[in-house]
Amino acid sequence: MKKLRWGVLSTAKIGVNKVIPAMQQSKYCEITAIASRNLKRAKLEAEKLGIPKVYSSYEKLLADKEIDALYIPLPNHLHVKWSIKSLEARKHVLCEKPISLTVNEAESLIVSAQIHPQLKIMEAFMYRHHPQWKLAKKLVDDGKIGELKNIHSFFSYHNTDPKDIRNMAEIGGGGLMDIGCYCISLARFIFSDEPKRVYGKIEIDPKFNTDRICSGIMEFSNGTSTFTCSTQLAPYQKVQIFGTKGRIEIEIPFNAPSERACKLIHQSENKLNEISIELCNQYTIQGDLFSQAVLNNTALPTPIKDSVANMKVLEAIIKSSKSNTWSIV
Repeated sequence: MKKLRWGVLSTAKIGVNKVIPAMQQSKYCEITAIASRNLKRAKLEAEKLGIPKVYSSYEKLLADKEIDALYIPLPNHLHVKWSIKSLEARKHVLCEKPISLTVNEAESLIVSAQIHPQLKIMEAFMYRHHPQWKLAKKLVDDGKIGELKNIHSFFSYHNTDPKDIRNMAEIGGGGLMDIGCYCISLARFIFSDEPKRVYGKIEIDPKFNTDRICSGIMEFSNGTSTFTCSTQLAPYQKVQIFGTKGRIEIEIPFNAPSERACKLIHQSENKLNEISIELCNQYTIQGDLFSQAVLNNTALPTPIKDSVANMKVLEAIIKSSKSNTWSIV
């Protein structure tokens, strides 16, 4: 069975702890190389994970002709820069969310992707590939909750470590970019639409200058979606999807565990059905879907234009909070 040969830019925790081990369990991914400016760290992680090639710079990995695709878990402010460099090196790209820090940045990535139409690039919103979300989407689209009217999502954790990149404003830290992007993405995904206008309320941490609590309202043609995300509240996550004749509750919507089955609740009028979702790893599924799209030259599950659309909403939420008024998307 043919596999896509992958390289990884950086030894970021999300990569070495979650994504790489999951992709190593996939059918169509072969993790071939890892690069870091800290060679000692790269060698340590490579030995731990059984990765054969180690590079002391990202440029050296990009020059490796035996690498087909790159997974990029770098800090947010480096996503666009190294995605473009990867495309220029003729590598397919799977880049962590958020794809960029601004709409202009995201659009520059679109331009680069258009210059290299033979290459594929996708934002790593792993949650979308989990069976629980595929089921939720089908239930909504099939009218199993009546007419979709409202979505509410909540995603929080508590982290006040000044050394954590999520608490560094200058490199794209803060709750909205880190986890609020999920709340926006899922609403657009389930509504199959873009919000017309949004309202945001952001609380800034006085020490880090990052958004530590953000609440937002997104107004769609046929309903609304509300959300709260935070880097300094009790850890919690849940999504509720409401229709005129029923609702869907996703118990662990984003960090779905791979070691136990997930649960989705579907209420249809007076009937309540708890659905156990098959055991799986959403990072493994993501890696396989991307690799298959490259190997078979088929469409990616999520096009890069979707990433630009998500960034437009993120930017509008920030603008709204600053002006204390509704913002048109």
